[in-house]
Amino acid sequence: MISSVLVTGSNRGIGLELIKKFIAKPQPPEKIFATCRTPDGARSEELRNLASKHSNIVLISLDATDTDSVKGAVVEVEKHLNRSGLNLLINNAGVMSRVNLDELNADDMIDTFKTNVVGPMQVSQAFYPLLKKSAEDNAQEPLGCKRAALVNMSSVLGSIEKTSLTFDVAKQVISYRVSKAALNMLTCLQAEAYKKDGILCTALHPGWVKTEMGTEKASLTTDKSATGIMEVLGSLSEKQNGILVSWDGNVIPW
Repeated sequence: MISSVLVTGSNRGIGLELIKKFIAKPQPPEKIFATCRTPDGARSEELRNLASKHSNIVLISLDATDTDSVKGAVVEVEKHLNRSGLNLLINNAGVMSRVNLDELNADDMIDTFKTNVVGPMQVSQAFYPLLKKSAEDNAQEPLGCKRAALVNMSSVLGSIEKTSLTFDVAKQVISYRVSKAALNMLTCLQAEAYKKDGILCTALHPGWVKTEMGTEKASLTTDKSATGIMEVLGSLSEKQNGILVSWDGNVIPW
């Protein structure tokens, strides 16, 4: 059981499904911070309907690429935590453009990096004090989500070792793949830097999921992926600090 969790990009796809899984737990977190760029927008209707039925789901506007938006989100979260820390931060928001290597340009690469790398970096930095507070308040717990954890939603497509195995099936998402490799490095650095504070940091591959990004050709439903992710989150320990783990619990090489 954890007291609080924040999920970015929670108005659709895997993010929305994770909010559903957290609220459906026998003992759900006291505060579930569901963040996205426009909680009051048309694409967030399902999330709003869910929040209207559960008082512990708190909708917060957060654009991970906008420094002021991130800072504003921290202020709102602090109000609801009432001097407590944040147990779990899941950097789930991400983008993917379908451009092959020959057509890839600088703007595409920069835009993808802003959301998939700079975004998680900014959000993690901003919420670090609240994660550290949770780690201090739960110092009796081992490294893991019950104490404090930072999870970056990554991908096997960012694995350099597996490039030759995955190249043909994903040769048109070059900027996405490069950004996830960078996110993996960021996760490793966070794991090294934050371990002393009692904060676990890991990267998580959700699988190929039937979402707007994954398309209907994907092999996993959001329900199956999120169910596996929840099990992984519950089992995270020091041995998963600074690694890339799949939705089904398997370790993926960098």
